[in-house]
Amino acid sequence: MRMFNGTMGLLAAAAAAVLLAGPAAAQTPEEFYRGKRVTFVVSAAPGGGADLYARAFVKYFSKHMPGQPQVVITNVPGAGGLTAAAQLQNNAPKDGTTVSLLQRNNLYLPLVSAERITFDPRQVNWIGSFNKETYALATWHTAPVKTLADLFVRPIKLGATSFNNENRTFPAIINEYLGGKMDIIAGYKGNDEIALAMERGEVQGRALTITSLLSGNDASWLRDKKINVIAQLGVEKSPHFPDVPLIMDHVKDPKAKALFEFMFLPLQGGRPVAAPPGVPADRIAALRRAFAAAVEDPEFVADLAKQNATAELLKGEDLQQIVATLYAAPPEVLALARELLKPQ
Repeated sequence: MRMFNGTMGLLAAAAAAVLLAGPAAAQTPEEFYRGKRVTFVVSAAPGGGADLYARAFVKYFSKHMPGQPQVVITNVPGAGGLTAAAQLQNNAPKDGTTVSLLQRNNLYLPLVSAERITFDPRQVNWIGSFNKETYALATWHTAPVKTLADLFVRPIKLGATSFNNENRTFPAIINEYLGGKMDIIAGYKGNDEIALAMERGEVQGRALTITSLLSGNDASWLRDKKINVIAQLGVEKSPHFPDVPLIMDHVKDPKAKALFEFMFLPLQGGRPVAAPPGVPADRIAALRRAFAAAVEDPEFVADLAKQNATAELLKGEDLQQIVATLYAAPPEVLALARELLKPQ
C-alpha cells in the first residue's frame, strides 16, 4: 500500500508538472511577443541607406508582428557588417527578440576572406530583404573623371569604409580587371564621413547604392549637379539612371565575368534581414510573415517613396537560395575573389 501511495504521489507530481509546463510549451507567437521588446539591429552607422530603411520600417514591422511588440533600433557598425553578423549568430538571444539588418557582403565574405570570420550565413535564419540594389560610381563635380571613359585614363581618389565593404571591393575589381585608375582610401566610418571628405577635397568620389544616392546629401548634390554618376555596378540597371552605363556590359573576359557575377550576386539580396540560429520554427515563420506584410504595406511604400527609395520584397527562402548559389561557386572563382580581398 505504501508503495502504491508513493507511486500515485509521483504520478500526481508529474501530472502537475506537465500541467504547469503545458501553457509555456504551447505558447503561440502572439502570446510570446505581446508586451515584449524586439531589437532591430542595423549593421551600419546612422545616416546611410540601411539606416534609412530600418527607421522607416520598424513601426510597420511592429504593426504586423503577432502581439505587436515594441521594436527598437540599435546601430552596430563595424567590419563591413560582420561585427553585427557575428553577434547575431553567436551572442544574440535565440528566442526571436533580436533580428538584424546585415550587409550583402556578409553573404559571401566568410567563404572567401583571408581573415577569420565567426559568421556563417548558412547558419542563421533569413527573414527577408527590403529590395534589390544596384551600386553607382559617383564623382565630385571638380574631379577630372566625369565619364566612364575617363575612369581608365585619369587617376582619382575614392573614399570607402572597411576593406571588405562593397564600396571598396567594387572599385577594386574594376581597377584589377578593367584597368581603372582609382586610389581607394578605406577607413571612413560611414557615408556621412565620406561625404564630408568629398566636400573637403580629401577624396573625389565614392561607390554607393542608388538608394543612398537618391537620399540625404547625395540627393541634393545630384539635383545641384555637384556629383556625376558615371557607372552602375550590379547585375542589372536601375530604372532611375537608364542612360548611365552598366559596368557588366564592359566585362568581356569569361573568367573576369564569372568573378563580377559572383561579387554582384549579393546585390540581388538587397538589404537582408536575419534572426539567430535556434529560434523556434513557429516564431521564424511569424517573423517572415510580418516582415513580408510590412514591406508590402502601402504606407511603408509611401514613406520610402518620400525619400526616393523603393521596396521590393525578397523572401527569406530566396535569400537562403542566394547563399546556396554563392557557396556552390567554382573553386577558380573563389580563388579570384580571395585574391581581390587579400590585404595589400
